[in-house]
Amino acid sequence: MKKMTSKELRKAWINFYLERGHIDIGQTSLIGDGTTGVLFNVAGMQPLMPYLLGQKHPSGKTRLCNIQGCVRTNDIESIGDSSHVSFFEMMGSWSLGDYFKEERTKWSYELLTQVFGLPQDRLAATVFEGNESVPRDDETAKLREKSGFLKENIYYLPKSDNWWELERGPCGPDSEMFYITDKPACGPDCNPSCSCGHYVEVGNDVFMQYERIDDDKYIPLKQKNVDTGWGFERILAFLNTNGDVYLTDLFEGAIRILEQASGKKYNENKSDTYSMRIVADHIRTSVMLLGDKAHLVPSNIGAGYILRRLIRRAVRHAKILNIPTTVFEKLVNFYIDDVYGEFYEGLTESKEFVLTELNKEVKKFENTLSAGIKEFEKVTRNMVAGDKLDGANSFRLYDTFGFPVELTEELAKERGLSVDVEGFNQKFKEHQERSRGNIATFKGGLESTGEMETKYHTATHLLNAALKVVVNPDTHQMGSNITAERLRFDFNCDHKLTDEEKAAVQKLVNDWIKQDLTVTKTYMKKEDAVKSGAECMFLEKYPDEVSVYTIGDVSKELCGGPHVEHTGVLGEFVIQKEESSSSGVRRIKAILK
Repeated sequence: MKKMTSKELRKAWINFYLERGHIDIGQTSLIGDGTTGVLFNVAGMQPLMPYLLGQKHPSGKTRLCNIQGCVRTNDIESIGDSSHVSFFEMMGSWSLGDYFKEERTKWSYELLTQVFGLPQDRLAATVFEGNESVPRDDETAKLREKSGFLKENIYYLPKSDNWWELERGPCGPDSEMFYITDKPACGPDCNPSCSCGHYVEVGNDVFMQYERIDDDKYIPLKQKNVDTGWGFERILAFLNTNGDVYLTDLFEGAIRILEQASGKKYNENKSDTYSMRIVADHIRTSVMLLGDKAHLVPSNIGAGYILRRLIRRAVRHAKILNIPTTVFEKLVNFYIDDVYGEFYEGLTESKEFVLTELNKEVKKFENTLSAGIKEFEKVTRNMVAGDKLDGANSFRLYDTFGFPVELTEELAKERGLSVDVEGFNQKFKEHQERSRGNIATFKGGLESTGEMETKYHTATHLLNAALKVVVNPDTHQMGSNITAERLRFDFNCDHKLTDEEKAAVQKLVNDWIKQDLTVTKTYMKKEDAVKSGAECMFLEKYPDEVSVYTIGDVSKELCGGPHVEHTGVLGEFVIQKEESSSSGVRRIKAILK
């Protein structure tokens, strides 16, 4: 395989597609614009959704490419290993009703072998095995073989591995590509869906050839699209460092700065290496968010809260390494001057703003960090492994010392303790109720549809809110289906929920039901609803005037469905099933008793 610098990889990807009639559309903001219901852009294709749905691209072109920055923090606890990062880039290319499978499979093979220099016998691919609704994707399998993949290295896998879809609209099979490593197979049935390390994913091609009409009904799509997304950091690390992204030139200078400041060596001590990775990653992401076109700043809500959490976590791990936070300025200079400044419009000009806002947040937290840690040690002094820190103390750490509850959880975990997050949320709610002003709203009563379907709409909002608390703040609705007998809710998640998570979600929803929270309905302009912080999926489907339903202090969403006046009438919420809906999307089915 060919070793490449990050700048060489950028140039190679874009030039490959320019030579094949694509245009480089550049990057959009990292911050979600409210149309997709997520805080950040979490995939390269996300800003292109309107054009994949059939709207004409402003350029008038049907062949597009770019390298798009993304932010994803739902797996922030994994950061510190050699591969996870919170800011990442996706190398993307798209066909909007233009070329389809034959060109795409041919070009993917050329990229892997001619551009990246991977040998034919080390390549594997997966394709959709088919089900009762959609036939097996034999066409892609044959084209993979025709392009150069060995037949014995092509695997048919189920919908959970090789299918992309939302609740409605364009969807279709995807085909992932893998490098076969020297690590031994885990057994005779080892295939690319295994996590044993024998196969390493290097790319994915999505073929949007169907339209999803109903739960199990799919029809051929008039405009067939191709959505290609390959991870920039993943490919760079794979080509150069045997998988450690922090040894690539994206991080190399930052790690060297941290080594010099701490007097420690990367990869010599597990704990030191872990903290170095967290500081390097979190400051990089903070630089990109502060320097973004939207100029996000730290706050206690939404995307600003995630930024605050990243910066404060970086401060804590700098203290663990015994380095001054003045080192952060060197990291900012490295990321802007040496790595990203020439590729992200306005980033270089924003350096002063980035440094000012970063320093303000660091100083604000440093003033209370030591005192907060002392307070944490004081309240946990007599606790033993397995004990749980109560909500009152965890809220005090947040309210008095600026500790995000996730930071308290991290401190507790290091001592074998846990945190009563539900108790924290209750204290937070009580605090909001004491401090909030009056809001002009009016009650939304029972609508004209069936009584139970009215109830299930409200329960769905509570479920969405509970998943954000239990699973991750970035969790959001990917689709829902409501009848008078049950609700079904799809949400983004990278893992099967544990029994503990399911129990916590169910309990939280039922607690909110028992609190008999008031459901209020407010009419406002769609753009004002987005600015107000209301969650909104598929915004383009809503009229200019929208209904915003607020449930106590736990939920605020755009919705066209009917709702109850207060949660106490819902009864008992019971999760019946939690399963995979598609790759990266889970599904909950629940009833009210």
